[in-house]
Amino acid sequence: MRLLHTSDWHLGRSFHGVGMLDAQRAFIDQLVGVVREESVDVVLIAGDVYDRALPGVDVVGLLDDALVRLSAAGAKVVLTSGNHDSAIRLGFASRLLERGGVHLRTRLGELDTPLLLPLTDDAEATDAVPNDPGAAPVLAIYGIPWLEPRLVAAQLGVESASHFEVTRAATALVRADLAARSKDRTVHSVVLAHTFASGGISSDSERDLSIGGVGAVPLDLFDGFSYTALGHLHGRQSLSPAVRYSGSPLAYSFSEARHQKGGWLIDVDASGITAVTEVHWDAPRRLAVLRGKLEDLLTDEEHAWAEGAYCQITLTDAQRPNQAMERLRARFPDTLVLGFDPEGAEASARTSYSSRLAQAGDDLSICCGFLEHVRGRRADEPESAILAEALEAVRLEGVSR
Repeated sequence: MRLLHTSDWHLGRSFHGVGMLDAQRAFIDQLVGVVREESVDVVLIAGDVYDRALPGVDVVGLLDDALVRLSAAGAKVVLTSGNHDSAIRLGFASRLLERGGVHLRTRLGELDTPLLLPLTDDAEATDAVPNDPGAAPVLAIYGIPWLEPRLVAAQLGVESASHFEVTRAATALVRADLAARSKDRTVHSVVLAHTFASGGISSDSERDLSIGGVGAVPLDLFDGFSYTALGHLHGRQSLSPAVRYSGSPLAYSFSEARHQKGGWLIDVDASGITAVTEVHWDAPRRLAVLRGKLEDLLTDEEHAWAEGAYCQITLTDAQRPNQAMERLRARFPDTLVLGFDPEGAEASARTSYSSRLAQAGDDLSICCGFLEHVRGRRADEPESAILAEALEAVRLEGVSR
Protein backbone atom coordinates (compact mmCIF):
# COMPACT_ATOMS: atom_id res chain seq x y z
CA MET A 1 0.00 0.00 0.00
CA ARG A 2 1.20 3.51 -0.75
CA LEU A 3 0.32 6.69 1.14
CA LEU A 4 1.04 10.31 0.21
CA HIS A 5 1.67 12.72 3.10
CA THR A 6 0.66 16.35 2.45
CA SER A 7 -0.46 19.26 4.64
CA ASP A 8 -0.98 23.01 4.86
CA TRP A 9 -2.68 23.59 1.54
CA HIS A 10 -3.99 26.95 2.84
CA LEU A 11 -6.53 27.19 0.05
CA GLY A 12 -7.60 30.81 -0.41
CA ARG A 13 -4.39 32.37 0.82
CA SER A 14 -2.79 35.35 -0.91
CA PHE A 15 0.90 36.13 -1.25
CA HIS A 16 1.59 39.76 -0.31
CA GLY A 17 -1.68 40.80 -1.93
CA VAL A 18 -1.41 38.48 -4.93
CA GLY A 19 -4.18 35.87 -5.18
CA MET A 20 -2.92 32.28 -5.28
CA LEU A 21 -6.02 30.34 -6.30
CA ASP A 22 -4.66 29.62 -9.80
CA ALA A 23 -1.36 28.41 -8.33
CA GLN A 24 -3.29 26.22 -5.90
CA ARG A 25 -5.31 24.76 -8.77
CA ALA A 26 -2.02 23.94 -10.48
CA PHE A 27 -0.87 22.16 -7.32
CA ILE A 28 -4.07 20.09 -7.28
CA ASP A 29 -3.34 19.11 -10.90
CA GLN A 30 0.14 17.92 -9.86
CA LEU A 31 -1.25 16.10 -6.84
CA VAL A 32 -3.79 14.17 -8.86
CA GLY A 33 -1.10 13.36 -11.42
CA VAL A 34 1.19 11.91 -8.73
CA VAL A 35 -1.67 9.87 -7.26
CA ARG A 36 -2.26 8.30 -10.67
CA GLU A 37 1.39 7.86 -11.67
CA GLU A 38 2.54 6.50 -8.31
CA SER A 39 -0.57 4.39 -7.64
CA VAL A 40 -1.26 6.14 -4.35
CA ASP A 41 -3.90 4.42 -2.25
CA VAL A 42 -4.40 7.04 0.48
CA VAL A 43 -3.76 10.81 0.49
CA LEU A 44 -3.08 12.24 3.95
CA ILE A 45 -3.77 15.94 4.62
CA ALA A 46 -2.47 16.94 8.05
CA GLY A 47 -4.45 20.12 8.65
CA ASP A 48 -4.79 23.71 7.40
CA VAL A 49 -6.53 22.71 4.22
CA TYR A 50 -8.10 26.19 4.25
CA ASP A 51 -6.37 29.44 5.11
CA ARG A 52 -9.24 30.80 7.17
CA ALA A 53 -12.20 29.54 9.16
CA LEU A 54 -14.69 31.08 6.69
CA PRO A 55 -13.32 30.33 3.21
CA GLY A 56 -14.81 31.89 0.12
CA VAL A 57 -17.21 30.05 -2.15
CA ASP A 58 -14.57 29.60 -4.87
CA VAL A 59 -12.14 28.21 -2.29
CA VAL A 60 -14.66 25.65 -1.02
CA GLY A 61 -15.31 24.73 -4.65
CA LEU A 62 -11.60 24.09 -5.18
CA LEU A 63 -11.46 21.65 -2.26
CA ASP A 64 -14.62 19.94 -3.49
CA ASP A 65 -13.06 19.53 -6.93
CA ALA A 66 -9.81 18.21 -5.42
CA LEU A 67 -11.59 15.55 -3.35
CA VAL A 68 -13.69 14.41 -6.31
CA ARG A 69 -10.62 14.12 -8.53
CA LEU A 70 -8.58 12.25 -5.92
CA SER A 71 -11.42 9.81 -5.44
CA ALA A 72 -11.73 9.34 -9.20
CA ALA A 73 -7.98 8.65 -9.32
CA GLY A 74 -8.51 5.72 -6.95
CA ALA A 75 -7.30 7.23 -3.68
CA LYS A 76 -8.92 7.54 -0.31
CA VAL A 77 -8.39 10.74 1.65
CA VAL A 78 -7.78 11.18 5.37
CA LEU A 79 -8.00 14.84 6.38
CA THR A 80 -7.58 16.52 9.76
CA SER A 81 -8.29 20.14 10.68
CA GLY A 82 -5.54 22.64 11.50
CA ASN A 83 -5.38 25.89 13.44
CA HIS A 84 -6.49 27.85 10.35
CA ASP A 85 -9.54 25.67 9.75
CA SER A 86 -12.91 25.68 11.41
CA ALA A 87 -13.12 22.09 12.66
CA ILE A 88 -16.92 22.20 12.79
CA ARG A 89 -17.34 23.54 9.24
CA LEU A 90 -14.64 21.33 7.77
CA GLY A 91 -16.15 18.28 9.45
CA PHE A 92 -19.63 18.87 8.03
CA ALA A 93 -21.18 15.76 6.42
CA SER A 94 -18.20 13.63 7.50
CA ARG A 95 -20.27 10.47 7.89
CA LEU A 96 -21.69 10.88 4.41
CA LEU A 97 -18.31 11.70 2.86
CA GLU A 98 -16.83 8.57 4.45
CA ARG A 99 -18.99 6.48 2.13
CA GLY A 100 -17.13 8.08 -0.77
CA GLY A 101 -13.69 7.41 0.70
CA VAL A 102 -13.08 10.84 2.30
CA HIS A 103 -12.38 10.38 6.00
CA LEU A 104 -12.49 13.59 8.06
CA ARG A 105 -10.98 13.66 11.54
CA THR A 106 -11.97 16.98 13.11
CA ARG A 107 -13.67 15.95 16.37
CA LEU A 108 -12.29 14.90 19.75
CA GLY A 109 -14.58 11.88 19.77
CA GLU A 110 -12.80 10.52 16.68
CA LEU A 111 -9.27 10.56 18.11
CA ASP A 112 -9.33 6.79 18.72
CA THR A 113 -11.42 5.94 15.66
CA PRO A 114 -8.98 4.92 12.94
CA LEU A 115 -9.47 4.13 9.30
CA LEU A 116 -8.57 0.43 9.12
CA LEU A 117 -7.11 -0.97 5.91
CA PRO A 118 -5.99 -4.57 5.28
CA LEU A 119 -2.32 -5.18 4.47
CA THR A 120 -1.93 -8.11 2.13
CA ASP A 121 0.19 -8.56 -0.96
CA ASP A 122 -2.79 -8.44 -3.30
CA ALA A 123 -5.26 -6.30 -1.36
CA GLU A 124 -6.34 -2.88 -2.46
CA ALA A 125 -7.02 -0.05 0.00
CA THR A 126 -10.57 -0.92 0.97
CA ASP A 127 -12.41 -0.49 4.24
CA ALA A 128 -13.09 -4.21 4.51
CA VAL A 129 -11.06 -5.49 7.47
CA PRO A 130 -11.81 -9.14 8.31
CA ASN A 131 -13.06 -9.89 11.82
CA ASP A 132 -11.12 -13.13 11.97
CA PRO A 133 -8.50 -12.78 14.79
CA GLY A 134 -6.03 -14.61 12.63
CA ALA A 135 -6.52 -12.29 9.69
CA ALA A 136 -3.73 -10.41 7.88
CA PRO A 137 -2.08 -7.36 9.46
CA VAL A 138 -3.89 -4.07 9.13
CA LEU A 139 -2.98 -0.41 8.86
CA ALA A 140 -4.71 1.93 11.30
CA ILE A 141 -4.74 5.61 10.31
CA TYR A 142 -5.58 8.03 13.13
CA GLY A 143 -6.18 11.76 12.87
CA ILE A 144 -5.38 14.25 15.64
CA PRO A 145 -6.81 17.65 14.65
CA TRP A 146 -5.45 20.93 15.94
CA LEU A 147 -6.20 20.97 19.68
CA GLU A 148 -6.75 24.40 21.23
CA PRO A 149 -5.69 23.71 24.84
CA ARG A 150 -8.15 26.06 26.53
CA LEU A 151 -11.09 24.53 24.68
CA VAL A 152 -10.27 20.82 24.91
CA ALA A 153 -8.34 20.37 28.18
CA ALA A 154 -11.42 19.59 30.26
CA GLN A 155 -12.84 17.20 27.67
CA LEU A 156 -9.54 15.33 27.57
CA GLY A 157 -9.39 15.20 31.38
CA VAL A 158 -6.19 17.23 31.81
CA GLU A 159 -5.75 19.97 34.40
CA SER A 160 -3.12 22.05 32.61
CA ALA A 161 -4.33 23.79 29.45
CA SER A 162 -1.03 23.35 27.62
CA HIS A 163 -0.30 22.01 24.18
CA PHE A 164 1.90 19.31 25.68
CA GLU A 165 -0.78 18.00 28.03
CA VAL A 166 -3.62 17.89 25.50
CA THR A 167 -1.39 16.27 22.86
CA ARG A 168 -0.17 13.71 25.38
CA ALA A 169 -3.78 12.91 26.30
CA ALA A 170 -4.72 12.58 22.61
CA THR A 171 -1.81 10.27 21.79
CA ALA A 172 -2.64 8.21 24.90
CA LEU A 173 -6.11 7.57 23.51
CA VAL A 174 -4.56 6.48 20.22
CA ARG A 175 -2.14 4.14 22.00
CA ALA A 176 -4.93 2.59 24.07
CA ASP A 177 -6.93 1.84 20.94
CA LEU A 178 -3.84 0.45 19.21
CA ALA A 179 -3.09 -1.81 22.16
CA ALA A 180 -6.60 -3.21 22.13
CA ARG A 181 -6.55 -3.88 18.39
CA SER A 182 -3.06 -5.41 18.52
CA LYS A 183 -4.11 -8.26 20.81
CA ASP A 184 -5.48 -10.32 17.95
CA ARG A 185 -3.48 -9.19 14.94
CA THR A 186 -0.51 -7.07 13.85
CA VAL A 187 -1.51 -3.43 13.55
CA HIS A 188 0.73 -0.83 11.93
CA SER A 189 -0.15 2.78 12.66
CA VAL A 190 -0.07 6.12 10.91
CA VAL A 191 -0.98 9.21 12.95
CA LEU A 192 -1.79 12.61 11.46
CA ALA A 193 -1.23 15.56 13.81
CA HIS A 194 -1.28 19.30 13.31
CA THR A 195 1.21 20.66 15.81
CA PHE A 196 4.62 22.22 16.39
CA ALA A 197 6.98 19.42 17.38
CA SER A 198 10.36 20.05 18.97
CA GLY A 199 13.16 20.24 16.45
CA GLY A 200 11.06 21.61 13.61
CA ILE A 201 12.29 24.60 11.59
CA SER A 202 9.65 27.29 11.18
CA SER A 203 9.13 30.03 8.59
CA ASP A 204 7.42 33.41 8.55
CA SER A 205 4.10 32.23 7.10
CA GLU A 206 2.96 30.01 9.96
CA ARG A 207 0.63 31.31 12.62
CA ASP A 208 2.39 31.36 16.00
CA LEU A 209 1.17 28.59 18.30
CA SER A 210 3.12 29.77 21.35
CA ILE A 211 0.66 32.47 22.41
CA GLY A 212 -1.01 31.79 25.74
CA GLY A 213 1.41 29.15 26.92
CA VAL A 214 1.11 26.94 23.87
CA GLY A 215 4.50 25.65 22.77
CA ALA A 216 6.30 22.87 20.98
CA VAL A 217 5.55 19.30 21.99
CA PRO A 218 8.39 16.80 22.59
CA LEU A 219 9.09 14.34 19.84
CA ASP A 220 8.77 11.31 22.10
CA LEU A 221 4.99 11.80 22.25
CA PHE A 222 4.97 10.06 18.87
CA ASP A 223 7.19 7.11 19.85
CA GLY A 224 5.77 3.76 18.91
CA PHE A 225 3.77 4.86 15.88
CA SER A 226 4.86 3.43 12.55
CA TYR A 227 4.70 6.88 10.93
CA THR A 228 3.62 10.32 12.14
CA ALA A 229 2.44 12.71 9.43
CA LEU A 230 2.78 16.22 10.84
CA GLY A 231 1.28 19.48 9.64
CA HIS A 232 1.79 23.14 10.58
CA LEU A 233 5.40 23.90 9.60
CA HIS A 234 5.74 24.90 5.96
CA GLY A 235 9.17 23.42 5.27
CA ARG A 236 9.37 19.72 4.39
CA GLN A 237 11.59 18.09 7.01
CA SER A 238 12.34 14.88 8.87
CA LEU A 239 12.45 15.07 12.66
CA SER A 240 13.15 11.35 12.79
CA PRO A 241 12.77 8.49 10.31
CA ALA A 242 9.18 8.01 11.51
CA VAL A 243 8.18 11.63 12.23
CA ARG A 244 8.06 14.10 9.35
CA TYR A 245 6.55 17.35 8.13
CA SER A 246 5.45 17.43 4.51
CA GLY A 247 5.43 21.23 4.46
CA SER A 248 3.12 23.41 2.41
CA PRO A 249 2.77 22.72 -1.33
CA LEU A 250 3.47 26.37 -2.19
CA ALA A 251 5.65 29.08 -0.68
CA TYR A 252 3.57 31.44 1.44
CA SER A 253 6.36 33.81 2.55
CA PHE A 254 9.73 34.97 1.22
CA SER A 255 11.38 33.06 4.08
CA GLU A 256 10.46 29.95 2.07
CA ALA A 257 12.33 31.08 -1.05
CA ARG A 258 14.88 28.25 -0.69
CA HIS A 259 12.35 25.54 0.13
CA GLN A 260 11.94 22.58 -2.20
CA LYS A 261 8.21 21.98 -1.91
CA GLY A 262 6.82 18.47 -1.93
CA GLY A 263 5.53 15.65 0.22
CA TRP A 264 6.36 12.12 1.29
CA LEU A 265 5.42 8.83 -0.31
CA ILE A 266 5.11 6.10 2.34
CA ASP A 267 5.16 2.43 1.36
CA VAL A 268 3.75 -0.02 3.87
CA ASP A 269 3.09 -3.75 3.75
CA ALA A 270 2.42 -6.55 6.21
CA SER A 271 5.87 -6.04 7.74
CA GLY A 272 5.37 -2.31 8.34
CA ILE A 273 6.82 0.83 6.73
CA THR A 274 9.20 -0.28 3.98
CA ALA A 275 10.16 3.06 2.39
CA VAL A 276 9.65 6.82 2.65
CA THR A 277 10.58 8.82 -0.44
CA GLU A 278 10.33 12.44 -1.52
CA VAL A 279 7.89 13.79 -4.04
CA HIS A 280 8.34 17.31 -5.45
CA TRP A 281 5.85 20.01 -6.45
CA ASP A 282 6.87 22.44 -9.19
CA ALA A 283 6.60 26.09 -8.17
CA PRO A 284 4.52 28.28 -10.52
CA ARG A 285 6.72 31.30 -9.81
CA ARG A 286 10.20 31.64 -8.36
CA LEU A 287 10.87 33.84 -5.35
CA ALA A 288 13.77 36.29 -5.29
CA VAL A 289 15.21 37.89 -2.17
CA LEU A 290 17.54 40.64 -3.38
CA ARG A 291 19.68 43.13 -1.49
CA GLY A 292 21.93 45.94 -2.66
CA LYS A 293 22.13 49.47 -3.97
CA LEU A 294 19.47 50.55 -6.41
CA GLU A 295 21.72 51.20 -9.39
CA ASP A 296 23.52 47.88 -8.93
CA LEU A 297 20.24 46.00 -8.82
CA LEU A 298 19.00 47.74 -11.95
CA THR A 299 22.14 47.00 -14.00
CA ASP A 300 23.72 43.79 -12.70
CA GLU A 301 23.09 40.89 -15.10
CA GLU A 302 23.48 38.51 -12.18
CA HIS A 303 19.89 39.37 -11.23
CA ALA A 304 18.40 38.76 -14.67
CA TRP A 305 16.78 35.52 -13.48
CA ALA A 306 14.67 37.50 -10.97
CA GLU A 307 12.94 39.59 -13.63
CA GLY A 308 10.14 37.04 -13.82
CA ALA A 309 10.02 36.23 -10.10
CA TYR A 310 8.12 37.59 -7.15
CA CYS A 311 10.68 39.85 -5.46
CA GLN A 312 11.50 41.05 -1.98
CA ILE A 313 14.12 43.76 -2.28
CA THR A 314 16.12 45.55 0.40
CA LEU A 315 17.93 48.69 -0.69
CA THR A 316 21.19 49.53 1.06
CA ASP A 317 21.75 53.01 -0.41
CA ALA A 318 22.96 55.46 2.21
CA GLN A 319 20.08 57.75 1.26
CA ARG A 320 16.67 56.51 0.23
CA PRO A 321 16.41 56.87 -3.58
CA ASN A 322 13.58 58.80 -5.16
CA GLN A 323 10.81 56.68 -6.73
CA ALA A 324 12.56 53.50 -5.66
CA MET A 325 9.61 51.17 -6.17
CA GLU A 326 8.72 52.56 -9.60
CA ARG A 327 12.31 52.24 -10.80
CA LEU A 328 12.68 48.70 -9.45
CA ARG A 329 9.44 47.56 -11.07
CA ALA A 330 10.74 48.73 -14.43
CA ARG A 331 13.12 45.76 -14.25
CA PHE A 332 11.42 43.55 -11.65
CA PRO A 333 7.69 44.09 -12.34
CA ASP A 334 6.59 41.76 -9.55
CA THR A 335 8.41 43.47 -6.70
CA LEU A 336 6.02 42.86 -3.80
CA VAL A 337 8.08 43.93 -0.77
CA LEU A 338 10.52 46.83 -0.57
CA GLY A 339 12.66 47.57 2.47
CA PHE A 340 15.50 49.92 3.33
CA ASP A 341 18.63 49.12 5.32
CA PRO A 342 21.13 51.89 4.53
CA GLU A 343 24.80 51.03 4.76
CA GLY A 344 26.98 53.75 6.17
CA ALA A 345 24.03 55.98 6.98
CA GLU A 346 24.69 59.00 9.15
CA ALA A 347 24.28 58.48 12.87
CA SER A 348 21.48 61.02 12.87
CA ALA A 349 19.47 58.76 10.56
CA ARG A 350 19.34 56.15 13.31
CA THR A 351 18.34 58.61 16.03
CA SER A 352 14.76 58.21 17.19
CA TYR A 353 12.34 60.83 15.97
CA SER A 354 11.38 61.78 19.52
CA SER A 355 15.04 62.55 20.26
CA ARG A 356 15.31 64.70 17.17
CA LEU A 357 12.12 66.54 18.04
CA ALA A 358 13.48 67.38 21.48
CA GLN A 359 16.60 68.87 19.88
CA ALA A 360 14.80 70.76 17.11
CA GLY A 361 14.67 74.54 17.16
CA ASP A 362 12.21 76.38 14.93
CA ASP A 363 9.29 75.00 12.94
CA LEU A 364 11.36 74.63 9.77
CA SER A 365 13.88 72.43 11.60
CA ILE A 366 11.05 70.23 12.86
CA CYS A 367 9.61 69.80 9.36
CA CYS A 368 12.99 69.09 7.77
CA GLY A 369 13.82 66.69 10.58
CA PHE A 370 10.61 64.75 9.99
CA LEU A 371 11.32 64.55 6.26
CA GLU A 372 14.79 63.20 6.98
CA HIS A 373 13.43 60.70 9.48
CA VAL A 374 10.87 59.10 7.16
CA ARG A 375 12.96 58.89 4.01
CA GLY A 376 16.52 58.60 5.32
CA ARG A 377 18.04 61.74 3.73
CA ARG A 378 18.09 65.42 4.50
CA ALA A 379 15.94 67.99 2.76
CA ASP A 380 17.83 69.74 -0.04
CA GLU A 381 17.70 73.48 -0.61
CA PRO A 382 14.64 73.53 -2.94
CA GLU A 383 12.72 71.31 -0.51
CA SER A 384 13.70 73.48 2.46
CA ALA A 385 12.56 76.53 0.51
CA ILE A 386 9.15 74.98 -0.22
CA LEU A 387 8.67 74.06 3.43
CA ALA A 388 9.70 77.55 4.51
CA GLU A 389 7.23 79.09 2.06
CA ALA A 390 4.43 76.84 3.34
CA LEU A 391 5.18 77.72 6.97
CA GLU A 392 5.22 81.42 6.14
CA ALA A 393 1.85 81.11 4.39
CA VAL A 394 0.40 79.45 7.49
CA ARG A 395 1.87 82.22 9.71
CA LEU A 396 0.43 84.99 7.56
CA GLU A 397 -2.99 83.33 7.50
CA GLY A 398 -2.93 83.20 11.28
CA VAL A 399 -2.03 86.89 11.51
CA SER A 400 -4.82 87.91 9.13
CA ARG A 401 -7.38 86.25 11.39
